[in-house]
Amino acid sequence: MRFHQYFVYMLERRIYEHKSKIFKGFTSKYNCDELVYFENFDLIDDAISREKQLKAGSRQKKIDLING
Repeated sequence: MRFHQYFVYMLERRIYEHKSKIFKGFTSKYNCDELVYFENFDLIDDAISREKQLKAGSRQKKIDLING
């Protein structure tokens, strides 16, 4: 069985777009432009499952995760 690692990443152009607030959306509305946390996974299903788990969690749980 072949394993891969899955990451979330941004290309240089995308970082520029976020920092410049070129497109209206979440990052421009909330002024997001700094990576504060990431995880990597060998299986894409695990990454998707974890993303859903994080999105469903409370704001305080996310803050605790970042600070931990």
